[in-house]
Amino acid sequence: MARTTKTTQTTRMNGKRVRIVTTTSKDGGTKVTVKAAPIEEWLLQAAGVRALKAMPEYAASAEKVAANDNAARHSFTIAGDMNGDYRSKRAAVKAQATGIAAGDPDLRIYLPGGVLRLIEYKNAEGTLTASQKIRHPLLASLGHPVVTLKVATEEEAAERTVGLVRGWLAEVGALAA
Repeated sequence: MARTTKTTQTTRMNGKRVRIVTTTSKDGGTKVTVKAAPIEEWLLQAAGVRALKAMPEYAASAEKVAANDNAARHSFTIAGDMNGDYRSKRAAVKAQATGIAAGDPDLRIYLPGGVLRLIEYKNAEGTLTASQKIRHPLLASLGHPVVTLKVATEEEAAERTVGLVRGWLAEVGALAA
């Protein structure tokens, strides 16, 4: 019995990422559609990181934190992860052995007073992976909720990331007052 099948391939055409969808119907007819592919999630994370590093509150060294003047209070730093399919099998074994956990959020924000905040980036079509569906609730149950930013552009990723961190800085400041 024949059935409808669909295959999807993401590639570049004329310098742009596109998704080619080929559908073969039960009667053997074939339809091919080409549409823009969603932005890669690492680009969204990179845009957020660039925006955070441009903030006057970003601390790149302990000296900046120690020198906290009122004009530019350096009060947070960041660390990122890429837990996707970017590793060879050998590198994946090393990562797991050294404690890298599947499903960990993309970006950690270290705030004053030992406060940790976590961000996961997803493009407009992105969904949590199976490992993220396990890991994120675990982190939340330990008091470290993960905020998932579902965005379509680098600009939106940067804007929403900065907004989140500014809010968290305000919370920490309000708690300290």
